[in-house]
Amino acid sequence: MFECVVKNWQGEQVGEKTFELRVAKEETAAHIVHRALVRQMTNARQGNASTKTRSEVRGGGRKPWRQKGTGRARAGSIRSPLWRGGGVIFGPKPRDYNLKMNRKERRLALRTAFASRLEDLIVVEEFSEQISRPKSKDLISAIARWGSAADNKTLLILSERAENVYLSARNVENIKLIAADQLNVYDLLHADKIVVTAPALEKIQEVYND
Repeated sequence: MFECVVKNWQGEQVGEKTFELRVAKEETAAHIVHRALVRQMTNARQGNASTKTRSEVRGGGRKPWRQKGTGRARAGSIRSPLWRGGGVIFGPKPRDYNLKMNRKERRLALRTAFASRLEDLIVVEEFSEQISRPKSKDLISAIARWGSAADNKTLLILSERAENVYLSARNVENIKLIAADQLNVYDLLHADKIVVTAPALEKIQEVYND
């Protein structure tokens, strides 16, 4: 069971909220979160880097000079890896970097990562109605009132996408907005502060506590 205070649009404490998430044991928590983070980052790699071997480089069908009698080193092709413009030895080829992880483990890692950021967690009331039109300045001011400095990387979690909030946040470098059902380990660990609305917190418990 975790407890946190709830703030309103003005930044005043208006109540407390408790939530429950099943997390990994202390001795295995760091390991499973690390595995989930490595999986997410490697799965984001395209793996399309490709170089040509000596058999794929164009040219080199004729022996540059005869084997003996020239005084130069032996050469069989101008596309040898030793030559400029030749093939590449053991260069990268397209590959799949994806790592597998069981769904239950992924969920456990996500819950553990979220719970580990409790000290940096800011719970606020639903505020989408407060932003009647897209305005980044209003959102930045509100986040500052809640306790996240302007130079902090702030992760804003909403129960569902609100158009005016999204438009206000999308052009601000240090603010990233995601929906409660789209959490990922990297964003949770990368942020300096996490701002979550009370309905989003309830949705996180509903979606990920299975």
